[in-house]
Amino acid sequence: MLELRPDCEACGRDLPPDSPDALICSFECTFCRQCGLEACPNCGGNLVPRPIRPPALVARFPPSVERRHSRPA
Repeated sequence: MLELRPDCEACGRDLPPDSPDALICSFECTFCRQCGLEACPNCGGNLVPRPIRPPALVARFPPSVERRHSRPA
């Protein structure tokens, strides 16, 4: 199950579980579309739109609350 990290690792922008602006790589690194990244700066992999967890399942399978920052904002 995806961790659904709560923010962009580059700028710190909040990315709730239903955000259409969240991008994710195969290692679950998470970035927002506004950072304009084409590849993950951590692993070099491609970034794709993060799936949206259905609201009815968020309570049962909550997203992560751990914030990570891979590079300066």
